[in-house]
Amino acid sequence: MRADRLLSLLMLLQTRGGMSARELADELEVSERTIYRDITALSASGVPVYASRGPGGGVRLVEEYRTTLTGLTPDETRALFTMNIPAPLIQLGMDETFKGALLKLSASLPDTRRADESRTRQRILLDSSWWFQSEQQVPCLQTIQQALWADRRLKIKVRWDFFNTEFEQQAEPYGLVAKANIWYLVYGRGGNPHVARVSQIVEAEMIADGFIRPPGFDLAAFWETWCEEYESQPPFMAKVRVAPAVLNLLAEYVGERARGGLPPSPLPAADGWVTLDLPFESFVVARTRLLGLGRDVEVLEPAPLRKSLIDFAEQVVGFYKEQGRP
Repeated sequence: MRADRLLSLLMLLQTRGGMSARELADELEVSERTIYRDITALSASGVPVYASRGPGGGVRLVEEYRTTLTGLTPDETRALFTMNIPAPLIQLGMDETFKGALLKLSASLPDTRRADESRTRQRILLDSSWWFQSEQQVPCLQTIQQALWADRRLKIKVRWDFFNTEFEQQAEPYGLVAKANIWYLVYGRGGNPHVARVSQIVEAEMIADGFIRPPGFDLAAFWETWCEEYESQPPFMAKVRVAPAVLNLLAEYVGERARGGLPPSPLPAADGWVTLDLPFESFVVARTRLLGLGRDVEVLEPAPLRKSLIDFAEQVVGFYKEQGRP
């Protein structure tokens, strides 16, 4: 642990120049006394670090001392500086590790390259989250990660929202994939790979049994193929009539898949309403999206979707009537 801290201290000084003992202690989460002991240890090992008191003082490295990462072009350096800590790494508990790795990279660059860091970060920001995306609850992620590294089987309980039920099974964890900040578990069962959204795994227990990963299994190649197959699945189709008042807002309500199926200039009927065939990911997604349009949309087909919307609407009206308030 101390060796890691000494290296982090060295990288901080290389990156930021002079820092006070208090600043170093706060950054490394130790006491100032520990920082002074670390400075003494670095000096004894031949690292030219020194501390000075008073205004403008602090802990510094001798200016000539540098560990330079060579061979990077200006464009490659700027690409490094655009990196930030993705939300999935924070959920895995790797944010401090990733932060330390970036610090070491930055510290080992020459001064002429490091001067671009602030300039780059003020001009390019990568945000991989969706609009209005709530934080994903993944209470079993750490357990899954532990089993993944140890090649141990898991006993998992998965919630299936469509039928509002849960089922248990054993799983051989092959890998974790974060797509648009949402975690998916790729696992083996019965000799075949499967995929489950980690937020739908409500319980996970690592069991004693180990397993052997399939020879030649490539996580990236499997995921690419699985995504292509998933996206090419036949959609759930709904024939609807849409009021002219919400035509311009329709794309904001129906979701990504249906949005891609909207004609550029739909032809209205005599009353101004437009009939459309909209693709959705599932029955539940279609019902949820179309309920948001209220009376400005009428489902024509399929009949189960139309009946389900009527049932939901009647439940809402009945609930408010029971409250006895207008």
